[in-house]
Amino acid sequence: MDIKPIAYIKTDFKEKFGIPRQSGIIENIKGEIIFEKEFRNPEAFRGIEEYSHLWLIFDFCENHREKWSPTVRPPRLGGNKRVGVFATRSPFRPNNLGLSCVKLETIKNDKNNGISLIVSGIDLLDNTPIYDIKPYIPYCDCKTDATGSFSDQFKDYKIGVFYDEKIFENIDFDTKENIIKIIEQNPIPSYKNEKKIYKFIFSKYEISFEIFNEKAEILNIEKI
Repeated sequence: MDIKPIAYIKTDFKEKFGIPRQSGIIENIKGEIIFEKEFRNPEAFRGIEEYSHLWLIFDFCENHREKWSPTVRPPRLGGNKRVGVFATRSPFRPNNLGLSCVKLETIKNDKNNGISLIVSGIDLLDNTPIYDIKPYIPYCDCKTDATGSFSDQFKDYKIGVFYDEKIFENIDFDTKENIIKIIEQNPIPSYKNEKKIYKFIFSKYEISFEIFNEKAEILNIEKI
């Protein structure tokens, strides 16, 4: 049976590079879920405000391929070690489906889009199709004794980020914090240990930075 998007999410991530590897890592980054017209019936949202978090089932829309591979190379493992695709959250999957847990911040209702949801802790590209939304249920979804394979090694991973305060002179505090946190997570695959300038787009800015030996320096932020 074919499935179709019920909504699309608007975010500040205009390209894949720089997006957090997991949802919730950068808690303050927000997005707005805007529903297709046929799914804007207010009855479909009755009671959703009683949940603090939601599961989003979405499309890895920029990673579609004709063939899928049974193994992938997680960047955190250096990019050379292969792991089974079903043992990772790699975006390169047989059906291109992703799963994210986000916090429900606000429910909006306006004449243009009907009901929309403001969520935070996102790890999704702008205009990502959303196929379904389900409530996060703490007593059964939270497993405090669960193990996470190699991902457990990186749950507190951060690199040092350095910058001249003048770079952020005309940038609001929240955007500044989010830019720093994105770079702290080191969006570069760990096998790339060369001194090189990288760029990514977040919100209305292009950020240039350099990473070497687990340290990053923000070189420039330009409004686009």
